[in-house]
Amino acid sequence: MASIRKTKTASGATAVQVVRYTHARIEILKHIGSARDEAGVAELVRAAQRWYSENPGEDTLLAALNAETSLVQEGTEFLGVKHGLAYETLSTIAEHCGLLSLADSMLMDLAIIRLVEPTSKLRSLALLEEYFGIHHARSTFYSRLEEMLGRKGEVEQLAVSYARNSLKDGLSLVLYDVTTLYFESFSADELRVQGFSKDSKHQQPQVVVGLLVTRDGFPLGYEVFPGNTFEGKTMLPVLDQFMAKHNVTTSTIVADAAMLSSTLLEQIVARKMTYIVAARLANASDQLLDLVCRRLVREDGRTVRVKSPHGDMVCSFSSKRYKKDKATHEKDLAKAKLLVAKGEPGKRAKFIKGGKQGYALDLQRIARAERLWGIKGYCTNIPRTMLDNKRVIARYHDLWRVEKAFRMTKSDLAARPIFHFTEDPIRIHLLICFMALILARAAELRTGLSIRAVVDALWTVTDATLYHPMTNKRVTIRSNIPIQTRTILRKLKVPY
Repeated sequence: MASIRKTKTASGATAVQVVRYTHARIEILKHIGSARDEAGVAELVRAAQRWYSENPGEDTLLAALNAETSLVQEGTEFLGVKHGLAYETLSTIAEHCGLLSLADSMLMDLAIIRLVEPTSKLRSLALLEEYFGIHHARSTFYSRLEEMLGRKGEVEQLAVSYARNSLKDGLSLVLYDVTTLYFESFSADELRVQGFSKDSKHQQPQVVVGLLVTRDGFPLGYEVFPGNTFEGKTMLPVLDQFMAKHNVTTSTIVADAAMLSSTLLEQIVARKMTYIVAARLANASDQLLDLVCRRLVREDGRTVRVKSPHGDMVCSFSSKRYKKDKATHEKDLAKAKLLVAKGEPGKRAKFIKGGKQGYALDLQRIARAERLWGIKGYCTNIPRTMLDNKRVIARYHDLWRVEKAFRMTKSDLAARPIFHFTEDPIRIHLLICFMALILARAAELRTGLSIRAVVDALWTVTDATLYHPMTNKRVTIRSNIPIQTRTILRKLKVPY
């Protein structure tokens, strides 16, 4: 039995077709046309109804072609294979996240193809046509940069809405971290600047990216800074923008030790926020260190809370951390002894003091480091009555989710190295990666699988298109959907 189908086109219009569904086949009996408004679509639907009433026998025109034996008959042409299910599924995830409301199909499709095969933007547009039959004029990409960049705030708002409404996250806890993304170039400018690189690419220009995520690792917002920006100076601009845009008044920010600054923490408190930040025990005063060492029992899981200049300091002991610290210490000490014997200071060598008059081991620093084996500290302004020691530590350990998001962005989404050389393309590249990260985390949270596993499962299903000149009709036949892929589709609420 035929029916009338409405489907989105690559340009964002709505196409109306008369189709017939037979098992996994979609047979297009007649393509009526496409429109961009409700009135136009309604007129096309009426035209489809008229066409079907005037062609009552059309349902049987492909009967011969549909028979198993007809697939090899002379004259049948094979037009190629596409990955329609993969595109339908990733588009459905985008719809769940609200991203289809952007009304910018090129930007959305560039984020989708980045999940499949990260590559250059122009190559991505070619792959969209090759894999999905989605056409975008490559000549318009660079002319639309400013327009697409204007979508950043809207994308972040949609991400926050999804976190609140679908993930049921009240944003009472947000995680913040920064990373660096380098360029395949040695020439710098105002944005691309050499600085401390987390990718060990100190000779190449880079940008610094600050990312906010939920406790589940779902991205909420990001900002881009010049490559020589100290990461401790990035958090407040991102927080201020986030709070102002999304009406967040009370929240807990979790960050690593780079954010440990009295001035920064005071400004966080002034914004009526609470914080959990890694402590720098190596820089603590002797009195504070003595107090921690006296009161902390050296047993796995034992904790202590003491007052510090940065709020309450919660310290914990771990035998696993003790072994790691001890091994690292002994390695650094052996290196220091060797350098002292040679009369060389070494670069960033620990446990050495001296200058032109000679070098020697810093015994006081060595002894201080040994006292800290196995101890990790965290600073917070949350009272024990609201959050006990173990929960403070657990909240801090959620930071691995930001680190995972960065790893995914750098590996699965290939965010770096960056090959663009002017500011607008760089910012568009990061916006596309951010949108792809939204889709990836939404899929992972729903399925419990990595985005790579999800895409690989979808990629096993293909659509073959056949054409028969006798009837002038095209038939699309979908391959069997494996059980694992069906399970993923059910979890993602994608009909098949």
